[in-house]
Amino acid sequence: MTNDEAVLAALDTVTAAIPNAEHRQGQREMASLVNTTIRRGTSAVIRAGTGTGKTLAYLIPSIVSGNSTVVVTATKALQDQLAHKDLPFLELHLDTPSGAPFTWAVLKGRSNYLCRQRVAEIGGLPSTDRVQLSLEGINDEGRAEVERLSAWADSTISGDLTELDWSPSESTLRAVTVSSDECPGAAQCPQGESCFAEFARYNAASADVVVVNAHLYGLNIAADGALLGDHDVVIFDEAHVLEDVMSDTVGVELSPGRLARVATAVRRIAVDPDLDADLSAQADDLTALLEPYAGERILPPLPAAMTDLLNNVRSSQSRALTLVSELSIDDVDAQQRRLRAQVTLTRAIDTLDRFLSPSTADVIFVSGAPGSRRLELAPLDVGPTLADGVWSQRTAILTSATVPMNLADRVGLKGADFVDVGSPFDYESSSLLYCAMHLPQPNDPGFRTAMHDDLEQLISAAEGKTLALFTSWSAMDEAADALRERLPFRILTQRDLPKPALIREFTTDEDSCLFATAGLFQGIDVPGRALSLVVIDRIPFPRPDDPLLGARRELIGQRAFMEIDLPRAATMLAQASGRLIRSDNDRGVVAVMDRRLGTARYRWDIISALPPMRRTRERAEAEALLRTIANG
Repeated sequence: MTNDEAVLAALDTVTAAIPNAEHRQGQREMASLVNTTIRRGTSAVIRAGTGTGKTLAYLIPSIVSGNSTVVVTATKALQDQLAHKDLPFLELHLDTPSGAPFTWAVLKGRSNYLCRQRVAEIGGLPSTDRVQLSLEGINDEGRAEVERLSAWADSTISGDLTELDWSPSESTLRAVTVSSDECPGAAQCPQGESCFAEFARYNAASADVVVVNAHLYGLNIAADGALLGDHDVVIFDEAHVLEDVMSDTVGVELSPGRLARVATAVRRIAVDPDLDADLSAQADDLTALLEPYAGERILPPLPAAMTDLLNNVRSSQSRALTLVSELSIDDVDAQQRRLRAQVTLTRAIDTLDRFLSPSTADVIFVSGAPGSRRLELAPLDVGPTLADGVWSQRTAILTSATVPMNLADRVGLKGADFVDVGSPFDYESSSLLYCAMHLPQPNDPGFRTAMHDDLEQLISAAEGKTLALFTSWSAMDEAADALRERLPFRILTQRDLPKPALIREFTTDEDSCLFATAGLFQGIDVPGRALSLVVIDRIPFPRPDDPLLGARRELIGQRAFMEIDLPRAATMLAQASGRLIRSDNDRGVVAVMDRRLGTARYRWDIISALPPMRRTRERAEAEALLRTIANG
């Protein structure tokens, strides 16, 4: 039996154990391709449509190969699926060539785990020490929560806070966790030998398969591999967001909140009223400084006021680092507070130095909502960083249901194979793409009103069961307000509930409608009768004033629209359209209210990225199908 035959045989054995298992040619093609790529030590980009079963298609050949593998997910939902469903299932049903079971682990950032040292410090404070408890952000209710967490620490194996069956307050969670910017490391911690985060890292170091999120993998790249150690294969699932996630994690940011946390870390261990006043005031100063630059790129040299403030912050933090380092402390818990303050200050000073001496390959800009602005520095091109830190060192598999054709070039992966293994769903007979050609252009003042009329008719035909996706909050709010007055169906919006509860409500109430924004273009899985109509108000082009993309557009020049804006819009629209058909029995309509999908010169670039649905410009045809589904 050849290596490829062994992989496909293993896939057949595993899938045969799935209830109502079906033959999926795309899954077999993908598994074979992943196996070949690993054996050759090359890289591949694989588009695997909804329903392909891509998770098993990349896990099985990776495990059978015997190579150490890191799976990188962009969302917590996929990480949880791998940890709670796919990998335990493979443990039961996959026979490895050696006959020995494979090992796997999930690794998260430090702040996801309970810190035993922080619990011990807070638990050791007398209830009368109101000053120190206040510095820790703990009141009487929080003290009771810490005691409850302390008891849980004795029974949990992982210390992963997501395993709690109750929800501590945010202030308590901040008090009993540490980030990578605070922790001095196990070697310098009295609880180092029993540290949950260190135990997770230890398990990951010896596991055959490690599942991490993209943020942690980005930090691993920035730390020259120190977090994860060496591995043979890396698989980026949901790879369509890779460029954006790596831009965030390889770069740095400075916010008033971070300055406030630095001030708190110092205040917990040192008493210097003048220094404390300086550190505290600088958070407010940064808030005021950033507001006028909201959404803007900051070209070098930085404005004089910004440079002055950053230098003042650095000077204050350097003074604080000297003060903290020179303290003579005997108490073990206080020593730990000092160490955390030292680490926090050192990392913050390093961040300030990045802003004060940026590279020509960096872009500096101000992001965030009013009241929570932040100064960001991101690489103009993530390709060189990924090429040095990933592509040159290991085999890489990049996969998603929607992969832009130019993804490999955007992330510096030269020479990778690009393969589309399709989807097992029969989109031609189960779905219809309707483009509202009769509506005004999206920038026309009458567009929204006309779009509401169309939306009303479509939802009525579908008898609810609608996911309406909007490219702005204002468009969502306006549509919800208008249609609640016209329709008898319940209309939920993204403002009503947290995402898990919102999706649960929408799925449970089969005649309801859910109106949402770009945050829900992906990650929603609602198979069955609850969803038969997906509406997208506009082609989701990225904002023209996005500062980081603006810098990248300048670098590319005239090709920017075709290489940046169009692939992003096509991918987002494909992700949104992909919410409709989630199982073999699903049927429905995707309605795009933007006439440019039928008129613009670039329309075929977008349509080719969508599932192969039948197409129409006639609303009556869409309504007829929706009525048939509703009456079925």
